[in-house]
Amino acid sequence: MSAVARKNIEQWADYRTLRIAGEQFGKAPAELSAAERQQLENIAANEREIEALVLNSEEARHVSVPDSQVEEALKQIRQRYENDDQFAEALAYNGLDENDVRDGLLQELRVEAVMDLIASRAVRVDETEATMYYYLHQDSFTKPETRSARHILITVNEDYAENQRDVAHQRLLTIADRIAKTPHRFAEQAQKHSECPSGLNGGVLGELKAGVLFPQLDSALFDMAEGEIRGPIESEIGWHLLLCEQIDRERIMPLDEVLPRLLEELQHRQNKREQRLWLKRRAEAVA
Repeated sequence: MSAVARKNIEQWADYRTLRIAGEQFGKAPAELSAAERQQLENIAANEREIEALVLNSEEARHVSVPDSQVEEALKQIRQRYENDDQFAEALAYNGLDENDVRDGLLQELRVEAVMDLIASRAVRVDETEATMYYYLHQDSFTKPETRSARHILITVNEDYAENQRDVAHQRLLTIADRIAKTPHRFAEQAQKHSECPSGLNGGVLGELKAGVLFPQLDSALFDMAEGEIRGPIESEIGWHLLLCEQIDRERIMPLDEVLPRLLEELQHRQNKREQRLWLKRRAEAVA
């Protein structure tokens, strides 16, 4: 192997190490523990094995990656840093420069291009197949019950007289009494009095599944009738007045609602299957 080829492999290995360390552990390679380093090396070894199968294939001769695509990928990495100096410093810390990263990105993009080519050979999934899958797996298309809600929050903070627990409770009771007379003004009162950022939008919490809110609020909301207002309810952050605006019961989503996403998912699976079979055949051919 020539010195130039060996240097390219070493640079690519360094970039790979940097990338995997960041993706898997959110760290620089030098910051990894021994166990993390071993895990990284296992991932890298698996990548190298797959890349060798891909890039030494006949198909790899028929794909090319334009420089502009490499530069765009490099730009996206650079944008993760506050400025160019910080990016250069991070590379230098790991023994790399921009050309090393370009080499690594080119390898990655070539592998992706070949695998995309293989995926293009997969059988196309049509609406008939997707429809059959839908009716055979309807339980997979169940949408859980959701509730649309608003709230008004008065926070509890013993450092401030107006937010001490009993005072905050009384403040919310006053608001609740006012709303009881004019329930349609809930959003207006939220804008005026809520100490939650949602108050700027009339206290809107959105469409919620069970288990999203604080437990005290969650159990109350999913016990309420549509249009009911309940509170004060105490949570870890303060007192809440809760409005259940709408209840959408659990339902099986209709075919026309899920068909576009289902076609995409089934095609993705078909593509992955084609890629796995191709890699298996490649591995058997070189064994």
